[in-house]
Amino acid sequence: METGGEVRFTKLHGLGNDYLYIDARALPERDWADLARTMSDRHFGIGADGIILVVPSAVAPVGMRIFNADGSESEMCGNGLRGLAKWLYDRREFGEEQAVETGAGVLYPRVVAVERGRATHIQVDMGPPRWSRAAIGIAVGDPDTPFRDDALEVDGEIIRATAVSMGNPHLIIFGPLWDDEQLARLGPRLERHPWFPRRINVHSVAVESRTAIRMRHWERGAGATLACGTGVAAAVAVASASGRTDTRVTVSVPGGELVAEYVAASGHMVLTGPAVEVGEGIYAPK
Repeated sequence: METGGEVRFTKLHGLGNDYLYIDARALPERDWADLARTMSDRHFGIGADGIILVVPSAVAPVGMRIFNADGSESEMCGNGLRGLAKWLYDRREFGEEQAVETGAGVLYPRVVAVERGRATHIQVDMGPPRWSRAAIGIAVGDPDTPFRDDALEVDGEIIRATAVSMGNPHLIIFGPLWDDEQLARLGPRLERHPWFPRRINVHSVAVESRTAIRMRHWERGAGATLACGTGVAAAVAVASASGRTDTRVTVSVPGGELVAEYVAASGHMVLTGPAVEVGEGIYAPK
């Protein structure tokens, strides 16, 4: 498999959750996992939480593949999908709404704000939350039952959490917001807990009011990040289903704010937030 050669990329971020976008539609297949590891390195590469490939699709005008900074492939990324929608819209490949094939199925991002011909805010129908242990990838218990306010043990400490899939798996832990030490200590242990053989995204959530929460993220394959779109949707799905909040919630993350809403008529989560292009370049290691 080809692993060398120059690679053109565009860097975008959603509230600091940054990715390197590569138009792979006309590129030969290569070791994308290795490329993600080398390009994402913040000291010896370009620096990012991962790479996102723009790929052909048989069921939508375009598809996306996501490789985390450690080379693992992810099913979905809400911030990444908003970035892709902006990338396509700004290059006149995308109207106000378009279908995109993801590892979590076909999703429909919609541009909701434009400045000087460039998209600034995108809304994404994230689909329905999935509650069964089978959908989340939990190795214990009845696969058809939810993992809701259940107890996990980590180094002798009992943590109560709820798990949900938004196309990728999330573990939601309510209480005081974790500090840096707690995030760095508990995040990787929970991510790789033996109950989650495919690993899981971990989120500390503090409820501020019926319409506001704060979050911190430990993302599967990327570690601590400034934002996680699917995690925000997952947190609001759990918070509203458990009666902690209303169905439309403003979510503060280290990188800024997103708005997530559970739409009862469809049973879907809808996420709205910004996307920013940082710049373009050529990755050409010597």
